[in-house]
Amino acid sequence: MILKTIIIVIYSTALILIFMYALAQLNLLFNYLSAQKKNDTSPKFDFSNSEEIPSVTIQLPVYNELYVMDRLLDNISKIEYPKGKLEIQVLDDSTDESFQATAKHIKRLQQTGLDIKHVVRNDRKNFKAGALKEGLKVAKGEFIAIFDADFLPKKDWLQHTIPFFKDEKIGVVQTRWGHINRDYSVLTKIQAFALDAHFSLEQVGRNSKGHFINFNGTAGVWRKKCILDAGNWEGDTLTEDLDLSYRAQLKNWKFKYLEDVETPAELPVVISAARSQQFRWNKGGAENFRKMLWKVLKSQNVSTKTKVHGLLHLLNSTMFLNVLIVGVLSIPMLYIKNEYAHLKIYFYVMSFFVISTLIFFICYWFMFKKTYGNSIKGFVQYIVMFLTFFSIAMGFSLHNSIAVIEGHLGKRSDFIRTPKFNINSLKDSWKGNKYLKKNISLNVIFEGVLMLYFAFGMYSAFVVGDQGGDFGLFPFHLMLFLGFGYVFFKSLTSKA
Repeated sequence: MILKTIIIVIYSTALILIFMYALAQLNLLFNYLSAQKKNDTSPKFDFSNSEEIPSVTIQLPVYNELYVMDRLLDNISKIEYPKGKLEIQVLDDSTDESFQATAKHIKRLQQTGLDIKHVVRNDRKNFKAGALKEGLKVAKGEFIAIFDADFLPKKDWLQHTIPFFKDEKIGVVQTRWGHINRDYSVLTKIQAFALDAHFSLEQVGRNSKGHFINFNGTAGVWRKKCILDAGNWEGDTLTEDLDLSYRAQLKNWKFKYLEDVETPAELPVVISAARSQQFRWNKGGAENFRKMLWKVLKSQNVSTKTKVHGLLHLLNSTMFLNVLIVGVLSIPMLYIKNEYAHLKIYFYVMSFFVISTLIFFICYWFMFKKTYGNSIKGFVQYIVMFLTFFSIAMGFSLHNSIAVIEGHLGKRSDFIRTPKFNINSLKDSWKGNKYLKKNISLNVIFEGVLMLYFAFGMYSAFVVGDQGGDFGLFPFHLMLFLGFGYVFFKSLTSKA
């Protein structure tokens, strides 16, 4: 009886937390829709007046990017901005043969008159945060644009972002990520699906009401003064971008999000690369929740609503843990439901929380149709994509939950970079990439076990109770089975 009560309490708590998160997403949808009706009247620098064009430093933090460095440097060299006011820093922590190739490429670009420097340090202390901080010491620019190695900003990118800094309270201008290999595979499609929602619904929904948003680590510009005022880059979390974003906004700096400015980038095409990226993002989110919780709550300059949205934002990754808890406990709950008739009312009440899924379905639909259009065919495609995304996202829940738990417990780990592939079309192959992990994580075995566990959950639907089974949770268990199965088998087979 005690065990049954514990299961019910934990299961109910996780469902309620997911529902609260869903309500927050619905609020962001309302914010997003209202923002579409407003015209942007922000003051801007007049670039027709050369005296109003400020100096800019572009920072390119890289580490062993053999496959994409030439593409990155060639692309950045085409950025249109007055040469006397543009500096490029290649912050290179590489330890492989890419280092020499990069040095040669930089020398070639220097001979064209481009102000580009190869910034090297003796060790990788604090990883990307340390590299950015090191470069900042000698950066000439008043504004610091940052691009990861897989990003390909358009040549007029600075002309669409820098003008917004005319407002001296603006500390960051962030742009929306695009995806050059969106249709490469199921994996890239669901990553693009999730990121599109973040870069539309969440970033616009928060920014339009003055809530905290985050610089996304790349494809954005910082005011150098803002970085220094907020305490500079710190390497004590795996998401240094989220950390500095919150510290800056707690200092009353404003962030400007530009949904209409797209910065193309490459999505991870192999599940091991996606896993390393997901682990870093989710663990970093939990680490920042630990670091920022009391700072946000005690802030005198932040409204209660912004504090609530901020804490839910920092707890984004913890939703994976709640999903895993609900999934794992749903099978014993199925048996409890059919063995204890007096609990029927409780289960009727709990069924209300299915509305969380409906809220997510509605929110993601608005984002999907913005990209793909509003048609019956598009809606059918959306249903398939939503179910696929939801299944695979749940399949990642064990992996991401481990990251979240480590983050909340304060367990430190290295910054594991996401391997880049230079994948632009379906003809390109990722096989042979030297940066891919060859070993299988123990977590993958547990994901295979969970796949079998949810197969048992589907079987249970046919045998529980004395009324010919109970199929209420069957679709949920089917999605979990497919999600964990996808992650398990892809992790076993996607090796170079």
